[in-house]
Amino acid sequence: MRFEGKVAAVTGGGSGIGKETAARFVAEGGRVVLNGRDAAKLDAAAREIDASGERVAVSAGDIANPATGAAMVDMAVERFGALDVLFNNAGVFNPKPFLDLTEADYDWYLDTILKGKFFAAQAAAKAMKDRGGAIVQTGSMWAIQAIGATPSAAYSAANAGVHAMVRNLALELAPLKIRINAIAPAVVETPVYSTFLSPEQVKEVLPTFDAFHPLGRNGQPSDVAEAMLFLASDQASWITGTVLPVDGGVTAGRQ
Repeated sequence: MRFEGKVAAVTGGGSGIGKETAARFVAEGGRVVLNGRDAAKLDAAAREIDASGERVAVSAGDIANPATGAAMVDMAVERFGALDVLFNNAGVFNPKPFLDLTEADYDWYLDTILKGKFFAAQAAAKAMKDRGGAIVQTGSMWAIQAIGATPSAAYSAANAGVHAMVRNLALELAPLKIRINAIAPAVVETPVYSTFLSPEQVKEVLPTFDAFHPLGRNGQPSDVAEAMLFLASDQASWITGTVLPVDGGVTAGRQ
């Protein structure tokens, strides 16, 4: 198993991509600390992943606060003895036209997506500096291509910062044997859409994006989780500083 004896922290670990990644990491022999804002959701995810509670711990809090990332890393070290992998996955999404975006909207995206990932990565790197490790960020296809149907200027700008951070930290952290990469997903069917669409709208709207992807379907959390696990594993031991599109072919072009 790829992650036998390894310890990971997963931000945004209560649902969607983060939960799927955590579950697969544990299934391959690892132990995880789940982070998110909703403690009840995290507890439910932890029980689902490992009913014994021996391989999963929970560290609730808003990742936009640097103390939250530090607490998550501290829990990994105290509970499981070390930190080998950070899946820096937490994010928010709510398409809104540029002319309607407020300062609060802008701060919401930058604080959660960019500031949150920045300081969580810093806390993780401090814990990894004497042993090496891997950081995998969840970026976005929207930081690579603009999509007219989903106006997302602030969201895209925040994720472009995540992508730039990956390249810069790859150079800084390489002497410490810490690798950092990102994935850039297109439309992935996760609960994030339910934060701004009704259940009926989700059922109606999401299928309209299937054809947007050259492979003919939206992504699932499992599609993205497999890419994240690969980048975290020793199979990717000579890969750092890359942003990997996991997008059903969207960034390749259009038919």
